[in-house]
Amino acid sequence: MTQYYDVQAVRKLFPAVEKMTYLDSGFQTPMSKPVKDALETFIREGYETAGPKSVWIDRMEQTRAKVAGLLNAIPEEIAFTKNTSEAMNIAANALPLKAGDNVLMIHGDHPNNAYAFLNLKKKGVEIRAIPMTEVVNADSFRPYIDANTKAVSMSQVTFHAGHRFDIAGVGQLCKEENLYYVLDIMQAVGVVPINAKKVSATFIGCGTHKGLLVPQGLGLLYWDRTRTELEPAYLAAISLANPPADFIARPDDMAPAPTAGRFELGNFNLPAIQALGAALDLINELGVEKIQAHCFDLGDRLIAGLDELGVGLVGPSDRANRAPHIYVATLPADEWIDYFTSKNVRVSPERDGVRISLAMFNTEADIDRFLAVVKERNSSTGRSSRAA
Repeated sequence: MTQYYDVQAVRKLFPAVEKMTYLDSGFQTPMSKPVKDALETFIREGYETAGPKSVWIDRMEQTRAKVAGLLNAIPEEIAFTKNTSEAMNIAANALPLKAGDNVLMIHGDHPNNAYAFLNLKKKGVEIRAIPMTEVVNADSFRPYIDANTKAVSMSQVTFHAGHRFDIAGVGQLCKEENLYYVLDIMQAVGVVPINAKKVSATFIGCGTHKGLLVPQGLGLLYWDRTRTELEPAYLAAISLANPPADFIARPDDMAPAPTAGRFELGNFNLPAIQALGAALDLINELGVEKIQAHCFDLGDRLIAGLDELGVGLVGPSDRANRAPHIYVATLPADEWIDYFTSKNVRVSPERDGVRISLAMFNTEADIDRFLAVVKERNSSTGRSSRAA
C-alpha cells in the first residue's frame, strides 16, 4: 500500500486508536493531541487570566481563514454555527421561497438536512424527493425541474452507505437553471476535497466532529456572498453591518453585515473554534487529497476482504461513486454490533448493515482485524460466508 504520509506518527496523536480498533469516524473521531492541547490552552487562559477575549477572537478569525482555505472560499464567506442542522436551517430559511415554489432533495438523505426544508411546507413550499440511486448527477435531477423549482439541497457523501454524488455536475445544472444550491458536506469534509466555487454552491454546511476532528457543538456555514438577497431569518447586534456601539437597538439601522457574519448570532463556541484551528493545521499538514487517497486504498482492501468472505456492500463499490472512507457491510447490525464491541472493534449500526468509517489514522492492520473478527465468528458458529 502506498504511504502518503507517516501514518504511525499520526496514530500517536490519537491515543484512543491504540486501545481499540477504531472504525467509527463517521460517527465521531477520537480526540487528537493537537485538539486536546488547544482546549487545555483555552481552559488555562480562562482559569488563570479570566479570559483574554481579544486574543480568543483573533484566533477565531485565524480559524475562519483556515476554514475558507479548506473550502476555496474567502473568510468573509464563512460563518460559525452550532452544528450541521443549524447551518442547514439557516440556509433553508434564508432562501426567498414562497408558496408554490418547490425544492428538490434526495429521498433518504440525512434527516437533519431534509427537515430544514420539510419545515418550509408550512409556508406552502413543496419538497420533491428524487430517488437515491448509486449514481446521482445532474441527469438525476433534470426531469424533476419545472418553472416553480427554486433550489436543490443534497449531501456530498451519504452517511448510511457511502455514496459520493456528482456535486459539481449538479452545481452546474443549478447554475444553468438559476437555482439555489445547498450542500451538506458533514460526512465528506476533512477527507474528501471540496471547492465551493467550482461546485457553484449557494450555501455549504457541516459540523466539525467527524473529518474535522473537533468535539460536538461547532458547525460551519459557507455563503456565496454575491447572493446579497439572502438575509438571515434571525438577527442579533453582531449580525448587523453597523452594530450599535452604545448597545441601543435602532430600527432604522438594521442592514445585515456584508459578510457571512450576517448569519451569526454571537457568543461563539470559542474553545471549539480554537480546537478547530489546531485540527485544520494537522489536516493541512497531511493534505486532504492524501488523506482521501489513504482511505481509498484502505477501502479497496476492505472491499476485497469482504468479497472473499462473501459479504457485500450496501452502497457503491467503484471509486468513481463511493466515498473513500464510508462503507456499509451487509451484516445485520442487530446480530453483529454487540459482537464487534466484545472484540474491541468500534463500528456503527446502519440502516442495512454495519458501517465501517475510516480516517487519517487507520491502517491496513485495522482493516485486517475487522475482517478477522468477521471470519472468526462465521467459523465458530459454522456459518457459511454468505450467511453473514
